[in-house]
Amino acid sequence: MDNRILYPQPLIPGVSKPSSGSISQPAGQTSGDSFQKILDQKTLKFSSHALQRLAQRNISLGETELSKLNEAIDKAGRKGSKESLILMKDLALVVSVKNRTVITAVDGNAMRDNVFTNIDSAVVITE
Repeated sequence: MDNRILYPQPLIPGVSKPSSGSISQPAGQTSGDSFQKILDQKTLKFSSHALQRLAQRNISLGETELSKLNEAIDKAGRKGSKESLILMKDLALVVSVKNRTVITAVDGNAMRDNVFTNIDSAVVITE
């Protein structure tokens, strides 16, 4: 039983790594914006509850799934969503879009007769 969740490398537009090894200031950012703040805005996180549910239900997410999940969160964010239900294959995830945090995860078997509350949008991932 492998309960590992793979976290992809965060992609931060405008950040380049010069040959000296230090990270340059992101394009268009002022010195008041910290690198950590920008990283937090792009990094997908999992609540302890979501991690428990993933482990209990023996659900693992690979890089492909995490990439699609990140794209779905971006799409929901562009539409002004705050809490979104993301449906991917036989998996449902409730996500805080603003915090980029997966709040809970439900597999196909547990989805039957389930009611999802406190969401303002849904994103269906096909493929």
